[in-house]
Amino acid sequence: MISQSAIITASPNVMSGTPVFAGTRVPVQTLLDYLKAGESIDDFLEGFPTVKREQVIAFLEAAQAQILKLVA
Repeated sequence: MISQSAIITASPNVMSGTPVFAGTRVPVQTLLDYLKAGESIDDFLEGFPTVKREQVIAFLEAAQAQILKLVA
């Protein structure tokens, strides 16, 4: 399992504090925009090769867990 700190980070020194995938300058919002537009995870990873598939999956699983907590 990937650690939480290896998924996303936010620092005032990187993209003005925008949440990005750890170790990259790729905003998490970019993944969400791709998915909203009907693009696949593979399309996103092809466009942003610095992001690891494990980070994307871990992010989506964490988001799912948070949503399920809200409706429980």
